[in-house]
Amino acid sequence: MTAKMHSTTVLCVRRGPLVTMCADGQVTLGNTVMKATARKLRKLDGALALGGFAGSAADGMALFERLEAKLKEHNGQLTRAAVELAKDWRTDRYLRRLEAMLVVADRERTLVLSGTGDILEPDGGAVAIGSGGPFAVAAARALRGATELSPREIAERSLRIAADICVYTNGNLTVERIRK
Repeated sequence: MTAKMHSTTVLCVRRGPLVTMCADGQVTLGNTVMKATARKLRKLDGALALGGFAGSAADGMALFERLEAKLKEHNGQLTRAAVELAKDWRTDRYLRRLEAMLVVADRERTLVLSGTGDILEPDGGAVAIGSGGPFAVAAARALRGATELSPREIAERSLRIAADICVYTNGNLTVERIRK
């Protein structure tokens, strides 16, 4: 029997032109923390976009590489690149076996991609994936609506709240922002 791998928490918060993505660093296999400082975020398209993954690390990295190639092929158009990746992910025998989800963002939009071909553009200025995702996004939406905090402050506070609740999320955070 194979131990079940639980994913992580990746949160993207936007407020106006500011976009921040934040992820925890925990990798869990079964009931064991295998690593506490993993890096699950990546700058894409020359730092004009950001991506984060939840699920298998190798699968997430393979998807990032494919997305980078699609971004180059489609001149940095995130939506077009995401659609093309989702088509490949759904139809390619190798890619169909990948166990990960992606959240990607540029200045205009935030998208969630899954292996079933879903490309979602969530409402509310905050989206999260992974085991602690529901906790992080609830905290982010509450903070976003009730404060004037920056996206970075909201993301960090929300991930810390998720880490206090979800055993598959820790407080070792990585933060990336889209800069002007």
